[in-house]
Amino acid sequence: MNDATNRVKNMMKNLFNSILIISSLLSGFAGIDRANAQSAKGDSVVTQLDPHSSNGLFSSHASYTFNVKSTFDYPEVGKLSYLVTTEAGKKVRADSIHIKLGAKSSGSYNFEIPGVPPGFYKINFMINVTDYDDTTIRSFGVKPDKLRSPHAKPADFESFWHDAKSDLAKVKPEYKITPVPDTTKFNRKVFKVEMKSLGGLTVTGFLSEPNLNNRKFAVLLALPGYQVTLGPMSGPDPDMAIFTLNIRGSGYSKGKIDERKESWIILSLEDKNKYILRGAIMDCVRAVDFIYTRKELRQDNIIAAGGSLGGLLALATSSVDKRISFCSAANPIMCDVRNLVHEVDWPLIDIRKYVATRPDLTMDKAFDNLDYFDGKNFASDLECPTLVGMGMLDNIAPPDHVYIAYNEIKAPKHIIIFRDLGHAVARSYNVYEGRWMRDTFALF
Repeated sequence: MNDATNRVKNMMKNLFNSILIISSLLSGFAGIDRANAQSAKGDSVVTQLDPHSSNGLFSSHASYTFNVKSTFDYPEVGKLSYLVTTEAGKKVRADSIHIKLGAKSSGSYNFEIPGVPPGFYKINFMINVTDYDDTTIRSFGVKPDKLRSPHAKPADFESFWHDAKSDLAKVKPEYKITPVPDTTKFNRKVFKVEMKSLGGLTVTGFLSEPNLNNRKFAVLLALPGYQVTLGPMSGPDPDMAIFTLNIRGSGYSKGKIDERKESWIILSLEDKNKYILRGAIMDCVRAVDFIYTRKELRQDNIIAAGGSLGGLLALATSSVDKRISFCSAANPIMCDVRNLVHEVDWPLIDIRKYVATRPDLTMDKAFDNLDYFDGKNFASDLECPTLVGMGMLDNIAPPDHVYIAYNEIKAPKHIIIFRDLGHAVARSYNVYEGRWMRDTFALF
């Protein structure tokens, strides 16, 4: 193996390690497909559900195999059934079969679920036999590329965000940069960065860059999940600087905005020009402004990345600020917000409570304002390569909503679906993200 090949392999390993350090704050890992019931004597019933699709998507109808194994010395008799519902819980289809397992035997049962229109669905497989009762919950999608929202974005969407950036530009950033110790083993330069953002509020971030002179670094702009505190982040990649941002009212940027966790998302919702997300998205734009002041950072190589709220922020920042070169949005919340009713508890439950306390605010007016912060409306204006990740079992960023936003993207794009995960992505997402970013930025 030649030296050039070794260098590329080492750089890919370092990049993966760096991104994994960041994404570990925003992602979770899940997924056990097997279940079992065990008697005092050690006998058991073990089940395994096998979808006939690696990512849970089907081009026509969904199909599964349900495997059951019994080690009991006597037959297991009962029923195996399934129930398909929409993401909102409406029954779509159900069926059942009677099964009989002999002593110490196993069986495999095939199911096909025909006749469902394009969309995402929950499916519950229920087994009820002599010594075992259990339910396995999964999701599947049928022709998701056909999904579109019936709700158009506001006609003045782009001008609204143009005005927001104009308001931000009137605020002098007054950057304050303070060196802080690097507490990791990676020997990097680390700086605390304080800067003025929209409305004159001070927000805080941390810049971590390789301790190398006469080098220019690509930049990973790490955006926070909901009420996540982001401190300095490091990694072994010698080509990449990391800028972690704490948006207003979150983490190190609480300052004048110090709301309870459930109150942040509804702050000033009655006025779209004062709503908390308008300022938060401008905080992200201000972070890009800061990156542009640093001569050691490559302004043509900026990736905006985040999960959950950070996924929405990544879509929004990359949409309104064309200086972003690559967007990575995992499990972005608040996509196709008008259709979230009956599908998610949060943030709708807090929005309804807030509306009830404001006599001049209705749910219709709240949705009119939220249209300007809807992930699908940002998605249609993206121009940079975009990676999206989603969990098929996500009850915070439901898969149909994430996919509707994805379908709006006209730029080069790719989506990675985790059929057995909820509000999380797995390591394979970070590996793909690192490879695509390095290829996009020509870092070899």
